[in-house]
Amino acid sequence: MAKAKQKKQKSFLPFIKWFWILFGVGIFSAALIFLLASWGVFGTMPTFEHLENPSTNLATEIISSDGETLGKFYLEDNRTDVAYNELPQNLIDALIASEDIRYYNHAGIDARGTLRAFVFLGKRGGASTITQQLARQLFVGVSSQNIIERIKQKAMEWVIATRLERSYTKEEIISMYLNIYDFGNNADGIRSAARIYFGKEPSDLKMEESAMLVGMLQNSSLYNPLRREELTKNKRDMVLGQLAKNEYISETEKDSLQALEIDLNYNPESHREGLATYFRMYMQRNWLKKWVNENPKPDGEKYNIYLDGLKIYTTIDSRMQKNAEEAVEMHMKNLQAEFFHQNTPKRNPTAPFLDITNGAIDTIMRSAMRRSDRWRIMSSQGKSSEEIEKSFHEKTEMNVFDWNSDSYEKDTIMTPLDSIRYYKTFLRTAMMSMEPQTGHVKAWVGGVDYKHFQYDNVIQGARQAGSTFKPFVYAAAIDQLRYSPCDSLPDNQYCIEPLKHGNMEAWCPKNSDGKYSGKNRTLKNALANSVNTVTAQLIDQVGPASVVNIAKNMGLGDNIPEVPSIALGTHDFGVYDMVGAYGTFANQGVYVKPVMVTRIEDKNGTVLYEYVPETKDVLSKDVAYAMVNLMEGVTQGGSGTRLRHTFAKEQRVYQDIITGYPYELTNPIAGKTGTTQNQSDGWFMGMVPNLVTGVWVGGDDRSIHFKSLTYGQGASMALPIWALYMKKNYENEELGVSTEAFEEPEGLSINVDCTKVLEELKEETDTEDDLDEDIGF
Repeated sequence: MAKAKQKKQKSFLPFIKWFWILFGVGIFSAALIFLLASWGVFGTMPTFEHLENPSTNLATEIISSDGETLGKFYLEDNRTDVAYNELPQNLIDALIASEDIRYYNHAGIDARGTLRAFVFLGKRGGASTITQQLARQLFVGVSSQNIIERIKQKAMEWVIATRLERSYTKEEIISMYLNIYDFGNNADGIRSAARIYFGKEPSDLKMEESAMLVGMLQNSSLYNPLRREELTKNKRDMVLGQLAKNEYISETEKDSLQALEIDLNYNPESHREGLATYFRMYMQRNWLKKWVNENPKPDGEKYNIYLDGLKIYTTIDSRMQKNAEEAVEMHMKNLQAEFFHQNTPKRNPTAPFLDITNGAIDTIMRSAMRRSDRWRIMSSQGKSSEEIEKSFHEKTEMNVFDWNSDSYEKDTIMTPLDSIRYYKTFLRTAMMSMEPQTGHVKAWVGGVDYKHFQYDNVIQGARQAGSTFKPFVYAAAIDQLRYSPCDSLPDNQYCIEPLKHGNMEAWCPKNSDGKYSGKNRTLKNALANSVNTVTAQLIDQVGPASVVNIAKNMGLGDNIPEVPSIALGTHDFGVYDMVGAYGTFANQGVYVKPVMVTRIEDKNGTVLYEYVPETKDVLSKDVAYAMVNLMEGVTQGGSGTRLRHTFAKEQRVYQDIITGYPYELTNPIAGKTGTTQNQSDGWFMGMVPNLVTGVWVGGDDRSIHFKSLTYGQGASMALPIWALYMKKNYENEELGVSTEAFEEPEGLSINVDCTKVLEELKEETDTEDDLDEDIGF
């Protein structure tokens, strides 16, 4: 019996021996695998420095003066990091409950979870911890389908996870993981995901919203709420179930939250959509490009605005920008409808062109064709001019702008050449608003729709200024000849003789209506009604050189010709420069160069740039105030009077639905309208004490314009945008837009009270000129 027992024990010894041998080999193999992984045999392992500063592409963020994100610059990763203390607790709870319930009790690898996954072959859940998932995202990459490669990757993942745990706190690992994950639809990181899917910051996420985003962590392509809403909801409900299971929420809360449908507030973030698109593109392509070239990193490398996570703090106020864009949309949609009405084939066979020959139209179209992206791209591909031109006559499917569609675009079929003519039928606009005391640009609208009209008329465009240039002539006269707004000059045909002021021939400008009263007009009345004869006398007295010098000092460039005709606005200027120049009048004679950026920080919060104001004393306080007083006359009894008209209720039927008139503004306003030859350009420059705004409206070509002054003058084309914008601003008292009078300098030496003078001129001066006809050119 003893022998049998001994024999039985001996028979088990080989099995026991092999068990321990295999166990030892397994332990040794596992240790060897991890050791080899740590040595980098399976792939390059991150260095300590790399672990301390993991390379993640960060989008540059454009931030408004009121703290809102206007947009971001990125190539592929639309990512902006969020600190742990900015994450809502419900998001952290959802992450821990569904992804790694023992997160705070392990050092990167969950032994219990790993054993469970091994025993049940993953059927009862995986073993990857949050730290391992971060390691995979940062350094390992997409899991391989090859089992050998997968084992190597897993070993690397475990080693990196333990190193991450030694380098970072648990809170830092959570924030890094949520910041680096790609939630799809350009939502890189939790901040972009919260903004894009729910239109809010992460700190404002509700429990059910956090649960949805955490559910997407498993596979954002599969659980995409835009494409698979039902599947995404089911995944969200599973996360809510885990929250209840782990007692973060009650069963009652879970049931009520699971009963909710997914309530998305989808806000796509792209370079061509969102708020302040024209401004953002100017920052990207011009301002920041120049800054990057002039301000290298300490090591000599250039900053990358798409990868380095810069924060650009701008002067734009998101609320005022929104008001500006809405005002442009409201007016231009109505104005365009009237323009289409006047340019039907029956009314204008050459629409949208007016009063030019077919040969001139062909020249315009061929020029536009050769400037197009299609021509540039095909030319770069080696196509001949004949091949390229032929392609412009072949019909193709395209998406075009359309004011009458819900999204302002429609799908259609037309030839590329027809599309060029189609786009030329749309009127263009530009608007910029600035605080004159600081130069801070508060709103910037370069056109009606950036996606379809990418030419920025604020900074790229320059058009004849018309009568909006006249204040610079008046400023020179008041500054040098000590005129006052109450001084008067005769309204008679006036000529500057040949060979004077650089003119080879006599210059005899006409009033816009071709009429001359023969009576004296005060300067205030003459500017209010854009009387050309008075302006001609003033530039003759001070000389074009004096006017050009003042205009240059007020930021209007160096290439203004010193000829008398500039007095009537024949030279081209941009809205950007005009707003800066008019700011001098509102800022007591001090020119402040427009400012767009106040500060730039790197991703760590280090300040890289702070702006220094660029100013120049141009006019005395007295002269500047006299000019403001003159331009107040424009809105008190001149071409801008429609800003103040009010109607009784029974008279509302007369309201102009095209221009939004009346506007019923009652506060002090200084301004100037401008209209150029043939109604090609309409301007309005408007000022209150702490805000100067310029608006231009016109066609893509000068031959595209209204037939008459009814809708073709600055008071009808441009002024309504200013009025609608200001009314919206005044509705929000937090903006602090002034309703007060302009500050009068102490001891004002220039007479601005014209009461006595007007009484003397009462019988000989017509002060009730028709508003629509009294617009100067």
